[in-house]
Amino acid sequence: MKGVAAQGLGWPGIVRLGLVQSAIGAIVMLGTSLLNRVMVVEYAIPASLPAGLVAWHYAIQLSRPRWGHGSDAGARRTPWIAAGMAALALGAVLAVDATLIMTTRPIAGPLLAVLGFSLIGAGVGAAGTSLLALLASEVAPERRPAAAAMTWIMMIAGIAITAGIVGQLIEPFTPQRLSTVASSVALIALVVALVAIWGAEPERPLPVHGTIPTPFAVVLNEIWADERARRFTIFVFVSMLAYSAQDLILEPFAGLRFGFSPGASTSLSGYQHGGVLAGMILVGVGGNAFSAKAGWMRGWTVGGCLGSALALAGLVIAARTGPGWPLTANVVALGFFNGVFAVAAIGSMMGLAGADGPGREGVRMGVWGAAQAIAFGAGGFLGAAGVDVGRRLLGDAPTAFALVFGVEATLFIVAASIAARIGSAARPRNLTGVTA
Repeated sequence: MKGVAAQGLGWPGIVRLGLVQSAIGAIVMLGTSLLNRVMVVEYAIPASLPAGLVAWHYAIQLSRPRWGHGSDAGARRTPWIAAGMAALALGAVLAVDATLIMTTRPIAGPLLAVLGFSLIGAGVGAAGTSLLALLASEVAPERRPAAAAMTWIMMIAGIAITAGIVGQLIEPFTPQRLSTVASSVALIALVVALVAIWGAEPERPLPVHGTIPTPFAVVLNEIWADERARRFTIFVFVSMLAYSAQDLILEPFAGLRFGFSPGASTSLSGYQHGGVLAGMILVGVGGNAFSAKAGWMRGWTVGGCLGSALALAGLVIAARTGPGWPLTANVVALGFFNGVFAVAAIGSMMGLAGADGPGREGVRMGVWGAAQAIAFGAGGFLGAAGVDVGRRLLGDAPTAFALVFGVEATLFIVAASIAARIGSAARPRNLTGVTA
């Protein structure tokens, strides 16, 4: 293990951790994509309810910095990952059960759903933050951007593959089929994650006895004082707000405006994530995606945001045009440009995570994870609520969808302007003896 620590986590280890990201994405897809569609279309539940549940699971993730701080202080991060994955899998199963009884038990159903989504939020926060901190602390600095992109690509691949498979297996739709498929996905993903992290982490030395750890509030203040970290946090918030506003309305949009079946709309989500995967691969393999040229990375980030805005403008037209518009191609284009800006931004994130020296990676990743959680919670809820309010006030669903998509496009333009002003990532101040 000492040799591994000295040289940094190798590519086989990085791929193993990528499998954990795939497992996280596969389970989260059940709650934020599949169940959202089933509640709104099959059970005629107002879109605000599933949006509120998803927003709640993101609110739980506001504790990400605290979990990151805890994993920074311990000898291992993998126990946090294992516990988080267990909570995530259990939460997904409870959320499915709650959906199936929601119309017959109007009190018990929503309460069980709140519990399920609380566990999903806690599981994603604990597992996801600790996993990214593990990458930032155990991967050599020159490998961090590539490692981050690789694991994120594997997460998107897990989402896309799972969405496609689930979309096929739940046809024809029945409650029993949904329960069986969702429970199987959660169990398989949990087993894959536990096997992947087994023995994957070199043990870190515990703090010297009597050493007083830096208080959590002090660590947060130090991070926020870093101009690049602060500006990057704002970029994460704005870009994820733009992205997430369509996350909960895209499948209902496909069902209500284009007549897609549950399986077809779920597969549409898979196509979108497939586009994200293609964008990440193109930028990553294109030549210089993981170089130290921050200006090059900023260029791809800005271009991806602007391309996402253009794709959302296409969805505005789709809302007005209806059947006949190439919706699948439009959604794939949106995912593609999302992937382009994401892979460059993730590379910057991994570089910035170690900019404050060893022992701060967990908190930094937690801060950015919390910013993403706030954005996703607010964006998902506001997007769905905007459609509900628009349909009520305007009496026209296509116009309501078009307005929400238009606001998202504007936010991506704002995110592009912020990304253009983010400085280059600094290298860690002291790498002597660090197991990075």
